[in-house]
Amino acid sequence: MNPFLKIAIEIGPLAAFFAAYSARGLMAATAVFMVAITISLGLSIWLERRVPLMPLVSGGVVMVFGGLTLILADETFIKMKPTIINGLFAGALFAGLAMDRAFLKPLFGAVMKLNEQGWKKLSLRWGLFFTFVAILNEIVWRNVGTDMWVSFKVFGILPLTLAFALAQTPLIHRHSIDAGAGEKAPVKK
Repeated sequence: MNPFLKIAIEIGPLAAFFAAYSARGLMAATAVFMVAITISLGLSIWLERRVPLMPLVSGGVVMVFGGLTLILADETFIKMKPTIINGLFAGALFAGLAMDRAFLKPLFGAVMKLNEQGWKKLSLRWGLFFTFVAILNEIVWRNVGTDMWVSFKVFGILPLTLAFALAQTPLIHRHSIDAGAGEKAPVKK
């Protein structure tokens, strides 16, 4: 899939959420987000010809917590959603590591080839990052107003995630495997 299309599909629901929030408030934004995430997931499945695990989990949590937000008219549930999703991802990665497995490998093994040590280190780092974002979301939504939380969700979490992902580039290069030769790339110390 075209990388720009993939990014648009992933960021589209967040942009729709922010636009709807700016125009109509949190309840309308939650409903729009639920529709947009469903469309995004459908497009991902259609274009990739497979069910992408992380967007599927995220979509499920959005449906549950978005539904609770709308049914109970309580914004607490949608504010907890990033905490729950990040907590689930962190828990899965830590559980995998406890079983001596790197759960990132089946998710991203088609995109990058790393040795086992690299997959485990990357899984640990992402698990710690997801834990950090979950805790950060809890601190933010419990201590600021809805406008500030929405800004944090849209303009804080995404740049933090992109910066963290880019910061993993040296680790990925150190543990890359040459796909053609099956050999480990030289390790720089």
